[in-house]
Amino acid sequence: MEELAEEAGITVRTLRFYRERGLIQPPRREGRIAWYDDHHLARLRTITGLLERGHTLNGIADLAATFDSGRDVAEVLGLGEPSEETPVRLTPEQLADYFKDQATAENLSASMELGYLGIDGDEIVHISRRLLDASSELVRAGVPLDAVLSSGRQVREHADALADLFVRVLRTHTADSDPGQLRTLAHAVVDAELSMALDRRLREDGDPDEPGRPRP
Repeated sequence: MEELAEEAGITVRTLRFYRERGLIQPPRREGRIAWYDDHHLARLRTITGLLERGHTLNGIADLAATFDSGRDVAEVLGLGEPSEETPVRLTPEQLADYFKDQATAENLSASMELGYLGIDGDEIVHISRRLLDASSELVRAGVPLDAVLSSGRQVREHADALADLFVRVLRTHTADSDPGQLRTLAHAVVDAELSMALDRRLREDGDPDEPGRPRP
């Protein structure tokens, strides 16, 4: 314990307090000897980093509990399945940098439930670089993260329905359901339709530069 506290730059008293609060996992014991490892050290450095960013110990305890009960990264990413998305590995401090005070235990749990996040040791793995960047940009624009996640859940439902449609059509009417061709055609159709749908909706809502005045 003394060696771990020294490596982490904290006092033994603080380390004991963190253990009592459940902020770090118990050590591995061999008889009367308690062994700490790199995971304990990483967690302590994470706690220090989050405290420096203004998070409270209660909030960190909630986050720690969520990390420890999080979904396995292999389950989230569906390892072995083809994907166009690029996963991103993050420390809890880096996740806090992306979402600031929005990185709460509740939002983290919702992200795990959606399959956006998984846990790999002391790292968090986000399933998609594009989704991570878009989500953080929305939060910076003023959209609460819980609203982003709620919208993401609705988008997921529509995306699943679209994927079912394209797979069914291709397999019904072609002899060779090439995944590459399916992705290319689906992207083209959905991108074009979404673009036109946005045009229609923005025309209905009027010119954002002149509130209340519809476009001709």
